[in-house]
Amino acid sequence: MSLDALREHLDGVLRLQGSRLTLEDKVARLFEEAREDVYRYLLTIGLPPPQAQEAAQEVFLRLYVTLRKGEEIRNPRAWIFRVAHNLGLKVRARENAGIPFDADIESRLRDPHANHEQSLVERERWVRIHRAIENLSDQQRRCLLLRMEGLRYPEIGAALGISPSSVGEFLRRAISRLRKVCHEQA
Repeated sequence: MSLDALREHLDGVLRLQGSRLTLEDKVARLFEEAREDVYRYLLTIGLPPPQAQEAAQEVFLRLYVTLRKGEEIRNPRAWIFRVAHNLGLKVRARENAGIPFDADIESRLRDPHANHEQSLVERERWVRIHRAIENLSDQQRRCLLLRMEGLRYPEIGAALGISPSSVGEFLRRAISRLRKVCHEQA
């Protein structure tokens, strides 16, 4: 099942069972559905794993508190990512978090069946891609990372506080720059 289909299914289930589910059940379901996406996003903006895990939990705690106060959240997924984004930036600034890309991740993701030459070529390709991503503007990088998490333009816009058309423009520029860098060094 695709992420969009899963999201639509969850929204439908929550609407149909809205009166039967407690607030805790609703937040628990959203937590189960989105926690890994939120955690990955927090890692991509530079939080170390322990801080990213804490921040992800804090996001859902804030969701619960906000809903308990009776505030309406029309798009919970966009709201979750907006809070994660803002909280992640605050934590990163406070902790002076290091590099958003873990150099050891390549060794953990390496294909055990690839030969040495293939591994070297693949590593060089990933280094080029990560350098290109690091050289994007903050907004371009944030839009790209949220899009990679499956958010749609309106959801990204809501998470970052910009219009969907701005999201489209940031993504267009980011993809254009990435293509240019990847083709130049290929």
